[in-house]
Amino acid sequence: MLLSPPMLIESLTHPTPEALLAFLRAHLHARVTLHLAGEVEVLYAGRATSMAEAGDRLLLLKPDGSLQVHGPRGVKPVNWQPRTDHLSAELDGGCVVLHAERRSPAEVVRVRVIGCAQVTALQLGDEALFLLQGSEAQMQAALARTPELIEPGLTVLNRELLVGVGGIDLYARDSQGRFVVVELKRGKAGHEAVHQLARYVQAVREQVPGAVRGVLAAPDITVPALKVAQAAGLEYVKVEALPQVPEEALQPTLF
Repeated sequence: MLLSPPMLIESLTHPTPEALLAFLRAHLHARVTLHLAGEVEVLYAGRATSMAEAGDRLLLLKPDGSLQVHGPRGVKPVNWQPRTDHLSAELDGGCVVLHAERRSPAEVVRVRVIGCAQVTALQLGDEALFLLQGSEAQMQAALARTPELIEPGLTVLNRELLVGVGGIDLYARDSQGRFVVVELKRGKAGHEAVHQLARYVQAVREQVPGAVRGVLAAPDITVPALKVAQAAGLEYVKVEALPQVPEEALQPTLF
C-alpha cells in the first residue's frame, strides 16, 4: 500500500514570540505533529524535579500527546513526557512557554522558548504495520534473558506457564515482590491482546496471594485497546528493539 507523503500544514522561520504563540495555539489540539527548533530551557516537576538549562534543542510533539526534547547529540531525549492530558501555551516575560501536563501520575513539563529558529506543523500518515524482527518465540526468549527491557528489576520466573485459560508468555516478579503476568505481541496490540492478558491476570489472582500486575509488551498498541487496558488496571510497555539471542538459548530448559 502506498502511503501519502507528509503534508506540510504550516511552517514559520524565526517567528516573533507573538507569532509563535498564535501558531502553537492554532495547532496544539489539532492532532498534528509539531516540530520546533530553537533555544529552549526545560523544567520537569513530578515524581522528581529536573531542569535542562537553556540550549539549542529540538522539540517534538506528536498527535498521541507524547513530547520529546532532544539535544544536538545522542539518541535519547533530554526530557520527555510519554502522554499529556493538557497542553497550553502563554507569553511570559517576552518568551513563549509551553506547558504539558499529565494527571496520573501528576507531572508537568514546562518548555520556555527563548528563541525559535523554525516551527512546523505536519500531518503524518503512518498506516504501516511495524513488526519486531523474529518470531514471538524469539521475542519471548530475548525478553526472558533481558527482562529489564520491560521494566528495571523484573525477574522472570517462568515462560509459557500454563493456567486454566492458556499459557502465560512470561511469568515474573517485580522489584517490590509482586507477581507480573506479561503478554507479548510482536506487532500492534489490539483488544484481543488486552482481553487475553486480563484473563491470565484473573487466573493468576485466583491462585496466588498478594498483588498481581498485568503488562502488555509490544511495539505499538491501538488507542481504543490502550484505553481498555488502562480502565482494567493493566499496563502497556513499548518494546521497539530486541537483543540478539544465540540459537542455543532459544530452547528453554525443563527445570
